[in-house]
Amino acid sequence: MRTEQALIGRLLAEKKTLATAESCTGGLVGKLLTDVPGSSGAYLGGVISYTNGVKEHVLGVPREILDRFTAVSPQTAEKMAEGARRVIGADLALAVTGLAGPDGDGTGRPVGLVCIACADNHGAEVRELRLSGSRAEIRAQAAEALLSLALARV
Repeated sequence: MRTEQALIGRLLAEKKTLATAESCTGGLVGKLLTDVPGSSGAYLGGVISYTNGVKEHVLGVPREILDRFTAVSPQTAEKMAEGARRVIGADLALAVTGLAGPDGDGTGRPVGLVCIACADNHGAEVRELRLSGSRAEIRAQAAEALLSLALARV
């Protein structure tokens, strides 16, 4: 069974809802979730926050976090997840932000640096990943890591 199927199944069984906030994956996590029949019973929706403006003004990531730690940081991922949970009104929210390539962000940080977070009413769990491969491979690995993190927390 694929991770997204297991996650939706567990969310439905626990009567919990899910939201997403995606940057570098550009909606891939939402696509994987909505590919699962019956996912509308658990997945409420998501925000593709590809720019800092959307992270700040829609998800409520403080400008100070973005300025101090940048968009690709554990701090930003955590605030994105908390913001998605609040804005969408879900029990659980996932967030992903990273550098999928082919170019970096000019700060010297490597392509493949990805930060993921899962937030619920008990707080947030955040991970920093170092992924490799093509842009598509990094995005797919990031989505899988995020879904696996959520599955472990439901």
